[in-house]
Amino acid sequence: MQLQVRRWGARQWIAFGTIGFGSLFLVIGLILAGVSVSFLSDAERAKGTVVALDWRNDYSSASRKQRGNNEPHAYPVVEFTSSDGTQRTFRNSTGSNPPSYEEGDRVEVLYHADSPEDARINGFVSLWLLPLIFGGLGLLAAGIGTAVAMVGRGRS
Repeated sequence: MQLQVRRWGARQWIAFGTIGFGSLFLVIGLILAGVSVSFLSDAERAKGTVVALDWRNDYSSASRKQRGNNEPHAYPVVEFTSSDGTQRTFRNSTGSNPPSYEEGDRVEVLYHADSPEDARINGFVSLWLLPLIFGGLGLLAAGIGTAVAMVGRGRS
């Protein structure tokens, strides 16, 4: 009986690494999606009003130079009344340039009754952008890694 041992070449290592990287990002995307779904299932809803736009430069000066982007992003500051009758204000965690909202816009606010300070605007970007970015990149990388592995396997 003869045992044949094959060494992994660079293509197999790259494929394995890309599949691992993609799988990790896919799992992170699924976890973030689960957090959003959990938040939505337990969230109270309230009507809110954008009372201000908080313009911020969130990038360090080095990364701004690399990206060539030194324009600030507008984060909506929203005021709403929670179910206990208390007037609350929060800054949304997602900013954009150009702004997604203007002062005076009416928005739906999602929050947990036990921690209304952790509120979010009920919008696609606020709830689903990170899960889609991580999940999409993970799926793409894992797919590319799998294709490279399959092509390499077909040749051997």
